[in-house]
Amino acid sequence: MSFNIGLSGLYAANKSLDVTGNNIANVATVGFKSSRAEFADQYSMSIRGTSGGTNSGSGVYTAAVSQQFTQGAVTSGTGRDLDLAINGNGFFMVSDNGEKLYTRAGNFHTDSSGYIIDNNGNNLQGYSVDANGNVATGVMTNLRVDTADMPAKATTGITIASNLKSTEDVVSNTTFDQTNTDTYTSALTTSIYDSQGNSHTLDQYFAKTGTNTWSMYTLIDGRSIADPTATPPVADKTDLTFDSSGNIVTSPAPTSTANVSVNTDGTFKIENWVPGTSKTIGSVTTWTANGAAANPAGMQLDMLATTQTNSASGASSKTQDGNYAGQISAMNVSADGSMFATYTNGDSRVIGQVSLTTFANVQGLAPAGGTMWRETFASGIPVTGEPQSSTLGSLTGSALEESNVDLTSELVNLIKAQSNYQANAKTISTESTIMQTTIQMT
Repeated sequence: MSFNIGLSGLYAANKSLDVTGNNIANVATVGFKSSRAEFADQYSMSIRGTSGGTNSGSGVYTAAVSQQFTQGAVTSGTGRDLDLAINGNGFFMVSDNGEKLYTRAGNFHTDSSGYIIDNNGNNLQGYSVDANGNVATGVMTNLRVDTADMPAKATTGITIASNLKSTEDVVSNTTFDQTNTDTYTSALTTSIYDSQGNSHTLDQYFAKTGTNTWSMYTLIDGRSIADPTATPPVADKTDLTFDSSGNIVTSPAPTSTANVSVNTDGTFKIENWVPGTSKTIGSVTTWTANGAAANPAGMQLDMLATTQTNSASGASSKTQDGNYAGQISAMNVSADGSMFATYTNGDSRVIGQVSLTTFANVQGLAPAGGTMWRETFASGIPVTGEPQSSTLGSLTGSALEESNVDLTSELVNLIKAQSNYQANAKTISTESTIMQTTIQMT
């Protein structure tokens, strides 16, 4: 029996060496999780299924080789937009021709068709976006970087938050003239775009007319909205009223003009604009239509955040949704997995979202090679969602999670396994010596 006990010890020591050697070999493997050999003693049972009270045991066996899913160090600044590191719980889901595999290795890149793949050619899974740029969560797909140019877009909406200084004097010259600063109190200029991506300026001039009342004069490119050839330009005038707290009054609605109307919610609509260009030769300036068009439904102008307080006049924020054509220049992934593409026109948009997957029992996952795992009955069903939701971790872009192997501990384990091997070999050698002595006595 002692021969078998010693032999089982050799097998166990050899398994420990295998596991430790594999850990050391993968110390530089991105997303690798170290393993640990776990052993258990074994006893021979009697006929009735119970062990005797004086049973010394029959050796050792390998109970499990468990993987240690602890966090590896995150290395940032890799210089690659699609290098991703998970901070916390979860796995990337990838598709191998339809088979779902799971990994912590985030060294992804695009193939010739723009699909995001790993080094094994598997497709990274996540959520795509619809035509309006909204992420379609719940529908898994192969993530793809659309390298097509962003088309030019006419401005459809403008939002301006600004202040008009309440202590300004009332403008005495009531005949507006954009070239005469005595006819208005302050001005704002906002860039807008036509259907071909040509840039224009929305010019707004504000003249204080009384206590809590102002007039807003609107031009585009310094010209009348409906008749850009008019000389001098005729501005569309809208009267604004503020309450005692300095907030704009929307009921009753401000006055409307032919080209600047008031919506039921208190916002404005700019209509009838024909985009064009001006050319000056000598002292003569001519305007011609440039062949582009404005948004057919007009431009919505939201100024509900406009206030009248005793602080400097001016805009605190301005946004508009038009743009000229642009090419993708960079990409980054946020902590919640949103993939942002940046274009040469300065705009950015979400083109997809990386998902993460977790399991009730990660120890139940089956290794699939290539730093990947498969779902098993023991692992439980996969639970997939957006990063930073529920128990899922977050992502870091241009970063990789390194192996969680502790090289110092593994080297110590090597020494221990070697000592165990030598000791068990000594057990067999001693048993052999005793056996020889016994044989010689007969």
